[in-house]
Amino acid sequence: MVKQLIVGDAMQELTMTRHILERLPEEHMTWKPHVKSMTLGGLATHLINLLNWQIAIFLYPEFDLSTIPLRREALETRNDVLEEFDANVVKLQQLLADCDENTLSEEWTLRNGDHIILRQPRAIALRTFGLNHMIHHRAQLGVYLRLLDIPLPGLYGPTADEEGK
Repeated sequence: MVKQLIVGDAMQELTMTRHILERLPEEHMTWKPHVKSMTLGGLATHLINLLNWQIAIFLYPEFDLSTIPLRREALETRNDVLEEFDANVVKLQQLLADCDENTLSEEWTLRNGDHIILRQPRAIALRTFGLNHMIHHRAQLGVYLRLLDIPLPGLYGPTADEEGK
């Protein structure tokens, strides 16, 4: 039952994330709402990285942030974002299909060198570090799109764009 809940939850959130990514305007991939903000393309690329990290939760017993670049070069087109997103969703779906309740309960560690950031069962790490983190940045992307006057898709219900307001 735990696995069924986790898989269903993950697939729902990934589907909704894709709906937002489908709205990326090619002409604004380098736009950012504030000097301290990521670019639109950078934020979309970060969502891809979070999906890569979700995959890592199932491939490895730990993930060391000190071993990866701080910032990845932003993808430049909506198509590039969607292609990588879709390919990684397939990988994550397979990992989730192949795992069992024991795998979901195994301890997983997020570290930055010697500093342990969190140590949790894989299922909880997927929810907190993976999905909740993705939902947070997906919401940021929704704000970016709203500021650019790009109609937003409904995720948990209709948006003002869909209701004609």
